[in-house]
Amino acid sequence: MQLDLNLLIALDALLEEGSVGGAADRLGLSQPAVSRTLGRIRRATGDQILVRSGQVMLPTPYAIAVRERVHDLVEQAQALLSPVRELDLAVLERTFTLRCHDAVTDAAGPVLLGAVRAEAPGVRLRFLAEPVDDTDDLRSGRVDLEVSAGHRPRPELRSEVVGAGGLVAVLRTGHPITALTWESYAAADHVIVSRRGRLRDPVDDVLEARGLARRVVACVPTTAAALRLVAAGDLVAAVPAMAAGPEAAALGLRALSLPLERRPVPLVMSWHRRYDGDAAHTWLRSRVRRAVGSTGRPPGGE
Repeated sequence: MQLDLNLLIALDALLEEGSVGGAADRLGLSQPAVSRTLGRIRRATGDQILVRSGQVMLPTPYAIAVRERVHDLVEQAQALLSPVRELDLAVLERTFTLRCHDAVTDAAGPVLLGAVRAEAPGVRLRFLAEPVDDTDDLRSGRVDLEVSAGHRPRPELRSEVVGAGGLVAVLRTGHPITALTWESYAAADHVIVSRRGRLRDPVDDVLEARGLARRVVACVPTTAAALRLVAAGDLVAAVPAMAAGPEAAALGLRALSLPLERRPVPLVMSWHRRYDGDAAHTWLRSRVRRAVGSTGRPPGGE
């Protein structure tokens, strides 16, 4: 039986991208070439694999059933055929994609990039913001490493707690509030951070349980934006302790302990298990672990 493993690689790309154009970009081929390959895959499997529905292409039940197996087979083949070499950071050429809570990027990013540039000048880091909804980017390989608040256990992922902490309140140095109580905190005007644009978060639940409510005057998608709004007026924002460092001080902000009794939230580093034996990825994880540890131990909000 004549087998063409290139069909397996193309099938993996087609199932991951869900389109001929996306697979072509991923494989570095032309769309006509990938269309012809899809035709060969259809003949070999006896299945349509992708079926057009309006402006998009949808996978068939067979394609959905074999997607995980195809992906695993391609990864195993790549691992089998890749030469094993000792890691030489001085000549390592690689781009790592990291997805982090914005407070982690702001606080630990400079430390991490400094360490990477000193040890492996050929390595580039691509920082992505956290998405609004869960994605399969770690599984598909579009993201190499994720650092976020809280656990999201999945069987194909590894995870490690690299920090834990809580929130602090930041306000400008001239703010009338000098110490936070339940009442003074609730009476202030607030900015909250939410990627989804929500005007309420778990802090409101804690206040409500005590018969209190706060006035939220603005919602922003990033911690950095919240700090700038707080610096411009008599506002209060609850942010990860990690964010209340040099950047907050440079904006003329001070941090006060919140009167909230909340358990520390773990800050978790996650990656796909296929990278367990990857020396370069192992090195990167150690540098992320060190960078996060050097900035305090805080995790993010929503």
